Amino acid sequence: MITVQGIGKTFRVARRSSGIRAALASLLRREYTDIAALRDLSFQIGPGEIVGYIGPNGAGKSTTVKILSGILRPDRGECRIMGRIPWEDRVAHVQNIGVVFGQRTQLWWDVPVLDSFELLRDIYRIPPAEYRRSLTQLTDILDIGPLLQQPVRQLSLGQKMRCELTASLLHRPPILFLDEPTIGLDAVSKLAVRKFIKDMNREKQVTVLLTTHDLADIEALADRIMLLGKGQLLYDGSQESLRRRYGGQKTVTVDYRETEQLTLLTGVEILRQSAVQAVLQVDTGQVAVSRVISQLAGQLDLLDVTVENPPVEELVLRLYEEHQL
Repeated sequence: MITVQGIGKTFRVARRSSGIRAALASLLRREYTDIAALRDLSFQIGPGEIVGYIGPNGAGKSTTVKILSGILRPDRGECRIMGRIPWEDRVAHVQNIGVVFGQRTQLWWDVPVLDSFELLRDIYRIPPAEYRRSLTQLTDILDIGPLLQQPVRQLSLGQKMRCELTASLLHRPPILFLDEPTIGLDAVSKLAVRKFIKDMNREKQVTVLLTTHDLADIEALADRIMLLGKGQLLYDGSQESLRRRYGGQKTVTVDYRETEQLTLLTGVEILRQSAVQAVLQVDTGQVAVSRVISQLAGQLDLLDVTVENPPVEELVLRLYEEHQL
């Protein structure tokens, strides 16, 4: 569905020193610096995938989304989405995609939300019956009925983001590009947006490319992770593969009746301990979790045992460190 091969993009940026003299000199002779945003970027995304596209600031994530959307033209390389080249066949291409930029809006600021939706209906040439059906469904799912008659400028950030998602999906695109869709949202709004994305993917098989710095979004939604750094793709694999690569440690929390001392196997470290609870870090390369629990059961009167994988934030941090990002 999405094929990117050898994409490169370089921006030419004006450069000058600080101070009035340097400002005057730049009027006569301007100096430029070339910044490579993307270098030989290649990947494929199949129908119905949710892909987490991550990386530090300046890695080239938003540039990638703009190229995939047809907003930018790369300097070199090839890109085809559903058989089309995005920047050469933009009118037909945008019928197949929805785009949400968390820090930009496609809604008109001073008019009611519904007016923006109706303008988008005309832009995308959505048949009236299909538009009413999509609007009714999305309004119910995202709970924006009370917001339709309010000007966009009066909406909270969470309300505006739910309306942005609705606007992006009115024409029922099979592909959705999300660039920081939960930026600045409160916990309740984040959960609502995540649930909506997951439901749309499951029920409609919408393909999603999710760019975000909130790794909780990635952990909740994306089965596949692509790490971009310095304009290059440094990792492309599943969350499970990432856990196998760096997740050789598990956290075991045990609740027990009061005790004073624990005897532990090699490969087990106590992170925290009280008279009734201990949090242990287990190196599964040295000892199996089942063996640790069996040993603890022989020592203690256990009340509860919880085994957790390391959070995805910790795994991605190790990935960053490996590639010196």
